[in-house]
Amino acid sequence: MAKSKNHTNHNQNQKAHKNGIRKPDRNRYESTRGMCQKFLRNLRFAKKGNISQEEAQKRFEERKEERAKQPKPIFL
Repeated sequence: MAKSKNHTNHNQNQKAHKNGIRKPDRNRYESTRGMCQKFLRNLRFAKKGNISQEEAQKRFEERKEERAKQPKPIFL
């Protein structure tokens, strides 16, 4: 008996490139599933420490008023 063919790659590259090989879509926020728990715990504390844009603006205005109350330095 003749030996039967075990494998061929004929036409597979052409078929793959027919509609183009595309990279998978990247999501805006990567999933944290399977990430290091120590890292995720630290991430939560870091996010908790961040302040909102409105809070930052409010603190800036307060510091601005504090500086306005202080006397101007005298240069000789």
